[in-house]
Amino acid sequence: MYELGIKTLFVSNASGGMNPDFKIGDLMIITDHINFFPEHPLRGKNFPTGPRFPDMHEAYDHKLIELADKIAEEKGIRVMHGVYVGVQGPTFETPAEYRLYRTIGGDAVGMSTVPEVIVAHHCGIKTFGVSVITDLGGFDVPVAVSHEEVQEAANKAQPLMTQIMREMIRLTAE
Repeated sequence: MYELGIKTLFVSNASGGMNPDFKIGDLMIITDHINFFPEHPLRGKNFPTGPRFPDMHEAYDHKLIELADKIAEEKGIRVMHGVYVGVQGPTFETPAEYRLYRTIGGDAVGMSTVPEVIVAHHCGIKTFGVSVITDLGGFDVPVAVSHEEVQEAANKAQPLMTQIMREMIRLTAE
């Protein structure tokens, strides 16, 4: 992406919601993340695209988040904000894992996004991320989840996410 001249990266994912204010189908604008992947994407030789130890204090661009909030408000789309926990799959979380991730500050959990954002940020590419809350976990009553249910919830929320992102792209391209 860097070598192609990409300046901004939009990422999205389906994730399990742990925040009690979330509902299935909510869009969560990612404000930060917690990296639980066993391998770090920057391990190894440092490419000349960024510093050896990049500062990650604003991995998700604040101006893009503000723009998304404004668009969502104008369009009447409910958006939440939160911290995304990136973990290795390919399994959904146990009730205890959901509780752990919520205890350490996570609002949603999934199996993607974090490595891509780290690499993009390392290269100086601004990033914006949205999680579609496709299931809920970590509450008093455990809820079983299937891949089919996740896909169904994601498909319902996708048009709303697309509206926000298309408008963001239009406004930032001007």
